[in-house]
Amino acid sequence: MQSRSGGLNAVFVIAPVITVGVVLWGLFSPETFSGAANGTFNFLIANMGWSYMLSMSIFVVFLLFMGLGPFGKVKLGPPDSTPEFSNVSWFAMLFSAGMGIGLVFYGIGEPMYHFMSPPVGPGETPEAAMQAMQISFLHWGIHPWASYGVIALSLAFFQFRKNAPGLISSVFLPILGEKGVRGPIGKTIDVLAIFATVAGIATSLGLGTLQIGSGLEYLFSIPNSIMTQLMIIVVIGLIYTGSAVTGIEKGIKFISTMNLYIALFLLGAFFLIGPTVKSLMMLLTSMGYYFNTVIQESLKMTPFGGALAEWQGAWTLFYWAWWIAWAPFVGTFIARISRGRTVREFVFGVLLVPCLGSFCWFAVFGTSAMNLELAGIAEVGQVIVNDISTGLFEVFQYYPLGMLLSLAALVLISTFFITSANSATFVLSMYSSQGNLNPPKGYMAIWGTLQAALAFTLLLTGGLKALQIASIAAAFPFEIVMLFACYSLYRGLQAETMRVEPATESPTI
Repeated sequence: MQSRSGGLNAVFVIAPVITVGVVLWGLFSPETFSGAANGTFNFLIANMGWSYMLSMSIFVVFLLFMGLGPFGKVKLGPPDSTPEFSNVSWFAMLFSAGMGIGLVFYGIGEPMYHFMSPPVGPGETPEAAMQAMQISFLHWGIHPWASYGVIALSLAFFQFRKNAPGLISSVFLPILGEKGVRGPIGKTIDVLAIFATVAGIATSLGLGTLQIGSGLEYLFSIPNSIMTQLMIIVVIGLIYTGSAVTGIEKGIKFISTMNLYIALFLLGAFFLIGPTVKSLMMLLTSMGYYFNTVIQESLKMTPFGGALAEWQGAWTLFYWAWWIAWAPFVGTFIARISRGRTVREFVFGVLLVPCLGSFCWFAVFGTSAMNLELAGIAEVGQVIVNDISTGLFEVFQYYPLGMLLSLAALVLISTFFITSANSATFVLSMYSSQGNLNPPKGYMAIWGTLQAALAFTLLLTGGLKALQIASIAAAFPFEIVMLFACYSLYRGLQAETMRVEPATESPTI
């Protein structure tokens, strides 16, 4: 199925209208917006939380099967194709788009939060520190990358092997056929993908705005007010929209690579400056626990409610919904940069390398923060719990070169902000231009503006809580889309290997 082109299409009209409607609702009736969001949140957590847990586990198993099974040698492109980007550039772009601001925002804040108020047992103890790190590893381990990988692998196969447009609906060719993909069902899938993407990236942009504001207040005494947050969104919005307009090869690739080097510098410097041995011990111990208990923890639920159920809704289920909401845009972007790689190379590159990077990040920054409390150096835990966005800056002041580290962190947050948003702007423009791999610049300007407007609206009407609720609400319908995408990809790969196997391999016993 060839890429469709031409004037405005239904997807480009419907999706921005819905987004604008949400923005206007939040601006002019924040009370009803907040009430509806809270009602949706409570219903989904109480009645559908189990589906998030089950689906995320299915994505992990499915992707591992893709990498280890009979389809591992299939190329994402023609059989003679080679990767478009080097491994370093590939890892830099997928890591920047896939984790972005969230990793910096929660790198200290989440371990410290669970350390102070663990779901089980007393807080502020060595045992609570271990539990906090193990929880962080679960939330930022292979599950998010599996959700990204399901969409990315499906899109890359149909886009580069079957010459289909770069749309989520293209994944369903084996199920719906070309007529169905072009019809109302296909357009509905693409609209759901856009809305999930907008909600997911708005959450990320909101987190980044809060943290940049905290950094400016800490370093330069600029009040972290709504006006300051608006100015941050406007300035960063101009930058990320401009970098998206310049394309992947120029703006996005350059900023992603620079972003990776800044992150490695900050990680390496703080590893040496902080409690190095304790960070290493925490990394090894938490990795051992993670791989030993990942199946059990992936399916753990609270059927009779209670405090643990509330905690799980606020953390694990929020994360699972957030990753699902991010899957369409991160998956589409990863697919766009993965042409020429084999299925096996793709799976283990996407699952393992970024996952290990996240583990190292949490082990270094989280351990350094908890060490301040356990070693009696400073009591920063409650300050960070009250405002997670201040975590990095609060901790850095108690270590050598704290001001330099804080400045580097502020730059890193800004570049993560830009790389996540420009990737999303590029992807939304692809969706809206019928899968065009080089979408019109006007579309990018429209989507860049809408993303910034939605992020500011959500901050204005409900802060972080509203951002969380928006992600969970948008993720639920797309969760169903992703499950069907797994089945469709399996059918497509099965048909492809049956078609090429007699001509490329000899029978074996």
